[in-house]
Amino acid sequence: MSDTPSEAEPRGSASNDSGVKPGTDAGEPEIPEAPKAPEGPADEAPAARTGGALSKGDSARGDSGGSGSGRARAGGTGSGGTDFEKRKAETRDVDTRDPDEDEEWDGPGTGPVVESWFADVQAEPPAPIRDATLWAALATGVLSMLLLGDGLALNLLMVAIPAALGAYYAAQAAGRRPHRWTLVWAVGGLALLSVPALRDADWPSFLAVLAAVAAGSLALHGGRTWTGVLFGPIGLYTSLVTGPLWGWSGLRERSGGARGNVGPVVRALAVAAVLLVVFGALFAGADAAFADLLGGLMPDASVSGGPWHAVLFVIGVVGALVVAHTAAAPVQWDRVEVPAGRPRGRVEWALPLIVLAALFAVFNAVQLAVLFGGYDAVLEKTGQTYAEYARQGFWQLLLVTLLTLLVIVFALRWAPRDSSGDWTLVRAVLGTLCVLALVVVASAVRRMDMYVEAYGLTRLRISVVTVELWLGLVIVLIMAAGVWGARWLPRAVLASAAAGVLAFGLVSPDALIAERNVQRYEAKGSFDLDYARGLSADAAPALDKLDEPLRSCALRSIAQDLEGADKSWYATSLGEARARDILDGRPLSPDADWNVCNRLSTELAYR
Repeated sequence: MSDTPSEAEPRGSASNDSGVKPGTDAGEPEIPEAPKAPEGPADEAPAARTGGALSKGDSARGDSGGSGSGRARAGGTGSGGTDFEKRKAETRDVDTRDPDEDEEWDGPGTGPVVESWFADVQAEPPAPIRDATLWAALATGVLSMLLLGDGLALNLLMVAIPAALGAYYAAQAAGRRPHRWTLVWAVGGLALLSVPALRDADWPSFLAVLAAVAAGSLALHGGRTWTGVLFGPIGLYTSLVTGPLWGWSGLRERSGGARGNVGPVVRALAVAAVLLVVFGALFAGADAAFADLLGGLMPDASVSGGPWHAVLFVIGVVGALVVAHTAAAPVQWDRVEVPAGRPRGRVEWALPLIVLAALFAVFNAVQLAVLFGGYDAVLEKTGQTYAEYARQGFWQLLLVTLLTLLVIVFALRWAPRDSSGDWTLVRAVLGTLCVLALVVVASAVRRMDMYVEAYGLTRLRISVVTVELWLGLVIVLIMAAGVWGARWLPRAVLASAAAGVLAFGLVSPDALIAERNVQRYEAKGSFDLDYARGLSADAAPALDKLDEPLRSCALRSIAQDLEGADKSWYATSLGEARARDILDGRPLSPDADWNVCNRLSTELAYR
């Protein structure tokens, strides 16, 4: 299709219906060329539909569709629905992407943003499944069956590696090539899966697994817009049915005809498994050292656990096929176009935000006065205690931060954007609001630090402080987007969230909580023993610093959990291994019975 406007034809001519160019058949008179339609505002309507809803930061994408407007003008000589369909089809052929904008994957399935919200987001049919993808799915199922039955630790990462390889082979067969953001999301997802291998606490590991799924979805889909980033994980669920059917069809093709090589391979694997079981059992009975080695390396394959192992095998195979199918035929969520809001006038838009910014400024001025003037005068005037003042302020300020981000989102949707002066006003007002919001974030973090000094650190308190700090980082990213453009903002926000979850797991929050509370005990003499008993094995190194019998009272619950858990090396986290070494090197004191521990819990709580 040429980028130059085609020759216009008279309305209602027969050539519009037949598709034959006039004057090409012998014996027919040549139809004279019709004059070209003059360019005007009405001729730009097709281009406006594809790029008019974009913001100024993304205007290059709309400008790249200029040649498409010429094609649409040429098709405007038709009539009714036929003319609309021609213009729609031709507009889709226009590559409206910025040539400098990198795609997550190159190849089939990438395309321009279209007019309606969810038109043309469906995935294209995937390429036939490769042998390497089938073998990767089988390896994932076998590893899931053998390793995941005892818990989650390093085994989760071991299972994810062949699934990732299967996705790579499937994307390669579909003609998709990974780019730098694909590698960022893939490496980040695998790094997040290492958190369960390092930490015994379940809650940071759960957050890390969820973040790994989101990062893996972005690696498979290649989302770069807000819709692609937010809707990307849904694409994994759409492949729950199509993925296994895709793999089954490929397996059936290979089980018959000239390529029927599945049957011999299955029989060979079955014979090899029987030989390993028989001779492995004989060698284990002949030598105790070999039996211990075999028992440590091989998982429990008892008959009672057979159904559960079969379920894990199916989950592993299906999960690998879902991931591979998504990589081969991702849903194009980047094509979802959310229409821009109707721009408001300067006064209507700016006045409420200026009033809000003034309120922020007054509040921040009071906070600075309190910070430099001391809290004693404020506490005496309000009648609150030090802890009450800190506790009351944090949650309100956290809500203020969330609402500020929501206000910025709606303000950008209805911002005036007719001239450069409008964009200068938008940047000035929202930039000022963001700076004032950062002061609120700092005030909220300071309030929580005061509360921790009074009552100690807990999982809830460290979690909400982490969220507040991340919200502050998002505000900084929004400010940077106002200066350098917003194309990178969706991916940067999600990358910062994934990095925050990874850092949260690596610093070991349970260990940090125990260390902070031990320091508070050494300084003030108060200690929440009941809360320390509920911490995971990650807290053992910090709790080991306590004096007896408090140390044994704090570590007793961890010791009981470790005694009842006889896990394999691949299902044991680093935190559990360290706690076992601590307890083996310095066992619990026999004097720390329950009566002594209960007395210490009561005494230390009210100091």
